Amino acid sequence: MRVFVARPMTASVAARARAEFDAEMRSETLPMSLKEMGHALSEFDVVVPTLGDLFSAQIFAEVPEPRCKLLANFGVGYNHIDVEAARQAGIAVTNTPGAVTDATADIAMTLLLSTARRAGEGERLVRSNLWQGWHPTQMLGHHVTGKRVGIVGMGRIGQAIARRCHYGFGMHVAYQSRSPKELEFPADYVSDLKALAAGVDFLILAVPGGAETRHLINAQVLQAMNAAAILINISRGEVLDESALISALQEKQIAGAGLDVYEFEPAVPQALIDLQNVTLLPHLGTATEEVRSAMGHMALDNVAAFVQGRPLPNPV
Repeated sequence: MRVFVARPMTASVAARARAEFDAEMRSETLPMSLKEMGHALSEFDVVVPTLGDLFSAQIFAEVPEPRCKLLANFGVGYNHIDVEAARQAGIAVTNTPGAVTDATADIAMTLLLSTARRAGEGERLVRSNLWQGWHPTQMLGHHVTGKRVGIVGMGRIGQAIARRCHYGFGMHVAYQSRSPKELEFPADYVSDLKALAAGVDFLILAVPGGAETRHLINAQVLQAMNAAAILINISRGEVLDESALISALQEKQIAGAGLDVYEFEPAVPQALIDLQNVTLLPHLGTATEEVRSAMGHMALDNVAAFVQGRPLPNPV
């Protein structure tokens, strides 16, 4: 069994891959090209892809009889893989749920606090040597404790964010999802997205990417938000209409935004970069050594199960 790993991995994951499998580790950090994906499908039994490796129906059509029988995705999100086209080609798909939950929720809170308290602006001010000292009305931001937060999507990550908001900051939690959830903390289910947006101080996006959620947050939802509200996106870039967000920020329809993901990642519009009321992070959601190692080992657990003929632990 030949295994192709599409990105450099942490030391422990790389060591395990080489020890347990006939593994080839790609050294590039950028997404695979169409040629590379076609080669991987043709020459390897298992491919470990990740975000940006666009395994579309076109790729599977160009390799009608792939040697590959498993895409062991590194990441919980798999909207970059056409799962149905993969299945028709005889290829199973797995992911790495669970390992990413707490780290991603932590980044959501990082963005919420940084944007609300203007931390990015403050750091830039200090670094520029333009800070003239404390005064009572300097860089007034938005209080967080006790405020209202709306969470779009109440899966593992949405619930982890809600716990932090409720237990850590005494926030009033409301949420929108396909159906109401049985939760261990108080939270109001709001079926209408615009109504949720209109009734909260912070709106956090925690839904999966894909066709069903593309531009879920559009100009109409942004217009429903109040002028003092802040939007946080830690889901997928395409969930949010970036052009509509830029307009809403420029026209002061909302107070600010915190983004860890972008619609055309890694491209970030200059209009967003120029805005001071936006916190911009380079997709740091799961960026800790512990979490990235856990994700890698979970992907390899799926590879090991496949090689040994056992049921896949994390099929999608």
